Amino acid sequence: MPAPRREAGHPLALGRNARARLRNALHALLAVPGLEGAPDAVRLAVVVLASRTPSESGVVEIRTGELGRWLGLSASYAASDVVPVLRRSGVVEVETAPGEYGQHAGLRCKVLPLWAARGVVGHPLALSKKEYATLLRLLEAVMAPGWVHRDGQVTPAGLLGTRTGRGAATDRLALLLLVLEARETGRVRQCGGAVDTKRGRAAATVARLLGCTASAGERVLERLEDRGVVLRVRLQTGSGLANRSRLMVPAVAAAHGHTVADDGREDRAEAPDPEFSDPDVAAGPCGMPDLEEEPQVTGVPVTDEADVADPDVAAALHADHPHLVTPVSSPALSCGFSGEAGGGEGRRPKRACVREDHVADGRTAVAKSARPVAEGGPLRGEKPKESPVDERDGQRAAGTGAADQPKAVGWEKAQRRRAGLPADLRLQVALGPVAGLWERLSGWQQDQVEAATKAELSRLAGMLEQPEAAPRLLADRLTDRLAEVGGHALVRDPMGWLIGRGLVQRQACTDLRCDDGIRLDTRADCPTCTTVIADRRGQRARLRAVIDEQLAGAGAAERRAVYEQQLREHTLREAARAEARHAREAAAVQARQAMAARRRAQQEAAAQARRSAPCAECGLPDAAGLCPQCTHRQRIQDLLEEAVDLAVAVRADLDDPDDTTRLTERCAADTQALLTKASQHSDSRPELQPLTEREAADRILAERRTSALKRLLRSEEADAEADAVYEMVLRRRPTAYEAAQEAAEQARCRTAQYLLQQRLGQLRVLRIRAAADRLPQRTP
Repeated sequence: MPAPRREAGHPLALGRNARARLRNALHALLAVPGLEGAPDAVRLAVVVLASRTPSESGVVEIRTGELGRWLGLSASYAASDVVPVLRRSGVVEVETAPGEYGQHAGLRCKVLPLWAARGVVGHPLALSKKEYATLLRLLEAVMAPGWVHRDGQVTPAGLLGTRTGRGAATDRLALLLLVLEARETGRVRQCGGAVDTKRGRAAATVARLLGCTASAGERVLERLEDRGVVLRVRLQTGSGLANRSRLMVPAVAAAHGHTVADDGREDRAEAPDPEFSDPDVAAGPCGMPDLEEEPQVTGVPVTDEADVADPDVAAALHADHPHLVTPVSSPALSCGFSGEAGGGEGRRPKRACVREDHVADGRTAVAKSARPVAEGGPLRGEKPKESPVDERDGQRAAGTGAADQPKAVGWEKAQRRRAGLPADLRLQVALGPVAGLWERLSGWQQDQVEAATKAELSRLAGMLEQPEAAPRLLADRLTDRLAEVGGHALVRDPMGWLIGRGLVQRQACTDLRCDDGIRLDTRADCPTCTTVIADRRGQRARLRAVIDEQLAGAGAAERRAVYEQQLREHTLREAARAEARHAREAAAVQARQAMAARRRAQQEAAAQARRSAPCAECGLPDAAGLCPQCTHRQRIQDLLEEAVDLAVAVRADLDDPDDTTRLTERCAADTQALLTKASQHSDSRPELQPLTEREAADRILAERRTSALKRLLRSEEADAEADAVYEMVLRRRPTAYEAAQEAAEQARCRTAQYLLQQRLGQLRVLRIRAAADRLPQRTP
């Protein structure tokens, strides 16, 4: 019986691992250097393209109007404001197909960080095919624009699919990030640390996710609440004071089978008692008067305990004060008492917006405050000209997620953009002509171009006789390529042009040293290209002469038509010959590979046969011809034979085979007896007997060698050599008697060693001849 087919679950019902995987991937994608300071529409467009990326090709094909519908924007806005920024950012490689009126109708996009992360183990953007599909279903559930199919079926829009116009991209991106932060109950873990009491912790959480100011985050949160996709749940205490607030995503809770009512939701429309201030309701008479400076908060962190008041609903329990009195800051209450001190650290309080974007672990802030008074913006009471939702004050934070989100591996270095060329002198010489393009690259793109340049320099150095000339040759190539396009200003995509065109060698013939018809090593015209061009011209000249001879009375048009027809036929024949030649070469390569494989198989079989051969002495199987015990005994026997040879070589008459044989037999018996005696006198255990015999054999061999050398040191040849060296040194230095004596002794030792080697060689030759029965017959 076949197993029942499992149906796909709800797109918002993500498991813990899948949610963490997609959350890390989106934070890593939004933190790439090319998206620093980019509008939310552009950032969301990168996320949409990443979700629609095929795992096999990595290239997304989409129309501009369809991309705009995903963003909640018009097609004209997407074509004029989104696509150009995508192309300039360097994060997405965009190829456009112009429409009827010259607009960008079709797009072929490649998200470069996803492409670079393919196959990199542990990279947050190295997504699998299933993860791409899960991300696309998640985006469809959150922001799909909805479709009407040809068969009449209707695909409904996502949670924010009908949200269009100004700020739509910001709202969609915020909801997507909140969905990935939400647990199974729909509750979003809010950011820690001290936040602006006017905005609240929920607004600060949204602001940190988007990388914007707290005021902009609060407006985004209010818009999401108005559409019912996000709720701020407030708990109550027995005294009626507003307690902690919770940030909930009801759709996530419903997808997991939970309801928001399970968490004790309270309708946010119900205002607390009028004597307590709440930023979500209008301020009463007891609120703080408008002053020239923003209220200040202390640096006391707010925990998540039940008895701690949330900064979002911090109370202002003091009565109104006259304007002439110095304004009193509103501290973060920890126990609910209005008279609590602001901390005993002894430092001056800071503005409320200073620590608003601090991470939870206490590190330095990553986003600056957005107070217009401090930044030279409009005065208090004036309306800003542009919406601050899409504004970014300063540099956007590298990690826009919550404080506990891991950052992408290796992206910290890519975020540091270098204005000048690399410090390597070879790279400075090679990239000197394109220094203007280098300055237009982001940090990640500079790393990619640097790696490609190093690889090309290594390849050029390997094929040149003078490897040090590789940087200069690459610089000349880049200069020629820039001259072809007309200069730096006409290069629209610096990274794509450098990697795909500027640094690439273009061979015009089969010579590996050819680059656009120029030899890399000589910088002269390529001889192979010249030969090929001359052959083609000669063939055309011969073909034209034959046609002129055959069609002497025909017109020029008729001769040209016949000439082109025969030239095409000749080209087809040459292509067929080249294809057949390549097929033969491929077959030859395959045959060589098959022969090499058979040779390796034979060698492996022979090696296996040697390893599985039994011991020649005791017959032990799989002993490679000799087991360890027999090998040990054979080594001892070899040492004894070598000791016998040393004794026979210095004592026997090597010209007399019979005397040599008798002496060899006697010495062999004596040596074996000496070994047996040494083994019997040892007190070693039986299992250590082989090692004792090996030590005794080594000792016997050393003693025999020393004895043989001493015997040869007193030979006539050694005395003659020592006397000759002694006299030679005295002739050069008449009074150097000690030096002459030392040189004579060294010459004596060298002569003894030479004589020993010579006699051993004569003994081996004699034994070989005796074994072959080729001994010389001695005359009586």
